[in-house]
Amino acid sequence: MRSVACQPEIHMSSSIDISEQKGVRYLHFGSEWVQGAMRIARPLNLELAYTREMMAGLLMRDDANWPRRILLIGLGAASLTKFCYWKLPQSRLTVVEIDARVVSAARQFFKLPDEDERLHIEIADGVEFIRQGNAQFDYILVDGYDEDAKVGALDSLPFYQACWARLSENGLLAVNLFGRTRRYGPSIQRMSEAFDTRAMAFPSCDSGNVIAFAARGEAVDVSAAVLRKRADELVTASGLDLRPTVSRLEEAKVLEGGVLRI
Repeated sequence: MRSVACQPEIHMSSSIDISEQKGVRYLHFGSEWVQGAMRIARPLNLELAYTREMMAGLLMRDDANWPRRILLIGLGAASLTKFCYWKLPQSRLTVVEIDARVVSAARQFFKLPDEDERLHIEIADGVEFIRQGNAQFDYILVDGYDEDAKVGALDSLPFYQACWARLSENGLLAVNLFGRTRRYGPSIQRMSEAFDTRAMAFPSCDSGNVIAFAARGEAVDVSAAVLRKRADELVTASGLDLRPTVSRLEEAKVLEGGVLRI
């Protein structure tokens, strides 16, 4: 299978397909586009670069118990859900997925854990879930665009404003901006408006995915040295290696004065 960028979530009419190549199982929605992946021998690892980058919020907060409550919009192959469930035992997870078939596929082929007191899965539209509820979350992870990666309601000012309202006072938002590596400026502008200028995009992943972060409450003000120290500790604690991400941030010169600020 050819190497392609990783596309978020699905269109309801898409078929759900599974493929395997060189020890990696892939999720597709009616095309060759990769929607999620799991290395069969290491099912808890985050196989795709953009999923690893979406967890970079773990480097931004100096609290061993952060995040306590996580909201994931878009399940896919359950990579982020599994990582958060098994590697962040202090966290309670809410997953919002628009298509029940995706949940079934994730359970059958990608080792999605059963729901329990720490994991709740809701079949719902992510935009409506954010708008209608009032629960607070420390970390919101958004990976739920349509099958053509077109800009939709999940990339709108009202949605980002609703995310701001649903975040705790030390909350972070991470968004996968797939398919807009050269056109993500308007998305960052909308996030910045919703979060009072406190938003930024990381340099593009190898896959072409751009991960953007926004923060509420406590400022993110972390030096490159501290980011590296936390990345080293994260490798030891969870196996997740974000040291390449820190290097990319430095090389791209997005750390003003050697500091990550959001």
